[in-house]
Formats: sequence, C-alpha cells, structure tokens
Amino acid sequence: MIKKAIFGGTFDPIHNGHLHVAFKALYNLNLEEIIFMPSGNPPHKIGRKITDSSIRYELIKMAIREEKRFAISDYEINNKQLSYTYKTLAYYKEKEPNTEWYFLTGSDCLMELDTWKSVDKIFSLCKFVVFNRPGYKIQDFLAQKHRVEKQYNSKVLYLDMPVLDISSTSIKEAIRNHENISYLMPAGVYNTILQLGLYND
Repeated sequence: MIKKAIFGGTFDPIHNGHLHVAFKALYNLNLEEIIFMPSGNPPHKIGRKITDSSIRYELIKMAIREEKRFAISDYEINNKQLSYTYKTLAYYKEKEPNTEWYFLTGSDCLMELDTWKSVDKIFSLCKFVVFNRPGYKIQDFLAQKHRVEKQYNSKVLYLDMPVLDISSTSIKEAIRNHENISYLMPAGVYNTILQLGLYND
C-alpha cells in the first residue's frame, strides 16, 4: 500500500525547521510522498494576522521544488470555510482510498488537540504523527501523548528527531529587527520575503 503524509500548518513563513521535519518523516516512516497543506482559514487562529495564503503557497512551492517526493496542495486555501483537519483527511481518503494516510503535526497541536473538531474521525482516517517543537519539555509532551492515546483509544506516532530551535514567530521577530536570518530558510524564500517586504510591521 502507498504511504503518504499530509503536513498541515500555516507555514507563515516556511523555514528549514519544517523541511527538517518533512525529510525525517519521509525516511523514518518510509513514505512515498509528503503533501504540504497550508491552512486557508484555521479556526484556532481567528483574529490573528496571517500572511495572504497565495504568498504562503508560493513560498512553500519555492522551498520544496528540489525534492520530488514533496508536493503542495491548495485544497484548504481554496476552501472559503474554516479549515478542519478531519474534512481535509476525509477528502483525501475518498480521493485515494487505497493510500495509507499519515498526518504530521507538532507538539503544540497535540497539547491543544481537545479543542480540535471531530478528533475521533481524524484518528479513524489516518495515522497521527507528532514531532516535538522548541519550548516543550519532552516529559510533558510524552505525558500528553499518553493521555490522548488513552482518551481516544488510538495510537499517536512519535517522530523521534533532534529539535531545531527555529519557529516562524522568531523568524518574523528577527526580520522586524532587521537581522539576517538567511541561514534559517531556503535562499529563494528569504529573498522573496525581503523583496515583498514581508513581516516588517
């Protein structure tokens, strides 16, 4: 059976930390493809300023163009309704019923999983894979993993890998402070951010 993963997130902006996770998932889980899924209208970020989806989409496209097993989908950004993970997974499950689907997300999402809609459906549609992120103690992360598994009677796969201390939030702050952070993302992405004057305010 073909194994593919959906890597969801706002990717605002995409950086080397995201790519590091994607490559580790690709190899560790023996995946055929990882589909980057930039969120269009995430319910947990209502009221927050998010860069236009078309720009985030193009930056991701630029970042992954050298890896043939990375793909990008505009499914969520073309959907004007709120972006719910269970709906995205149901769409892909129907589209490719013979594919074994994985969903890749960070420890921050695991910590707030109870606020997600139809979590039981998510677990029924995919193998749920979580990686740790900067700012989260491994013992807290693993305790939450155990609690979620017990609550939903499902398995949460842990992508065991070194944590790169990079976040989109810290990148935006550095850009506002006029720091050179070209080493934190692909050159094309960084140059485009500078050309468009993104994250300066």
